[in-house]
Amino acid sequence: MKLTIKKDVLLEALNKVSKAISTKNLIPVLSGIRFDLKKKKLTLTASDNDITIQTYILNEEDNMNIEEEGSIIIQGKYILDIVRKLPDEFIHIEVIDELKILIYTENSEFNLNGISEKEYPNIDLTENKEFITIDNKTLKDIVFQTAFASSQDESKPVLTGINFKIVGNILECNSTDSYRLARKIVTLDKESTENYNIVIPSKNIVEFCRILGEGEEPVELHIFSNKILLKYHNLLFQSRLINGAYPNTSNLLPTDSFLVVSTTIEELYQVIDRASILTSDKDKNIVTLETNDSTLTLRSSSLEIGRVEEKMNVSKNVDENIKISFSAKYMMEALKSFPTSKIELHFTGEIKPIVLKSPEDESLTQLVLPIRTY
Repeated sequence: MKLTIKKDVLLEALNKVSKAISTKNLIPVLSGIRFDLKKKKLTLTASDNDITIQTYILNEEDNMNIEEEGSIIIQGKYILDIVRKLPDEFIHIEVIDELKILIYTENSEFNLNGISEKEYPNIDLTENKEFITIDNKTLKDIVFQTAFASSQDESKPVLTGINFKIVGNILECNSTDSYRLARKIVTLDKESTENYNIVIPSKNIVEFCRILGEGEEPVELHIFSNKILLKYHNLLFQSRLINGAYPNTSNLLPTDSFLVVSTTIEELYQVIDRASILTSDKDKNIVTLETNDSTLTLRSSSLEIGRVEEKMNVSKNVDENIKISFSAKYMMEALKSFPTSKIELHFTGEIKPIVLKSPEDESLTQLVLPIRTY
């Protein structure tokens, strides 16, 4: 294998695939990036058994010159550091004696030990004949508006993922950690021939969305029984699916409310943020909300620190009042997920869930469970 390649082009591809390299992997070969060089393109692959990322660089006049085809596995950490720090516009990579890698520019030379590509596990990145197409921005919105509500507790694996349900042209995504719920419903451009109900690990699909650029091309979702392959332009991203039935979250959402409080997201967020400053338990940071006429009051207190009270004007749909406590952290994360300026808090009772909706975007619903303080 022998080629000359533009540094920026190689670095962009390495940055994408390196997200699949785990430092804790027990299989040494998986700490490397597989280079497959053919006449028309260079393909890079990395995997940690949980996710696999593959991308390719086409052999075009201005970015690459291929002298000899071949395949080799190069230690991911070192190749990334070397390419990132070399100042030259073009980098030469050459494999000598099958397993010795020479990386050089005009003034720099690195010799690395490679691993034979025969040792790399056989990874199947076959695409499905039937696949779902979704707009790039829409997928990122879905993920970033729901993933934060998924659980970090590995003892309930199914709750560490986002539930994707597709029926016809409706995609419903749910994420919950048992204390809150995020739900996003979007209409797809094309009807699906099959119904799907899958759970994708949140951290995996968040990683995919971070890699995605701002391009106009849609993302293809190729769904299999135990994995999903996401395809975007020259990028393939494969993740395992989480086994197990996702809980039916529909019965968590109240169908009616006795009180709806309307205000702006920014003001409510800032008031809760200030009210939670003196809470002693940073995980729960409980604040108490109370309405009185058109005033909303937020309080929090700690025996060791002190107490705080914040007031703001709001509008209500009826002349009813409520007093309810909740986690400031959960409420602020829910508010932050809305891309709009206005918010409605729907109350069904002092020990019933609080539902957040925006009159400007009906596709997103957030739910926060109250916390008993007595």
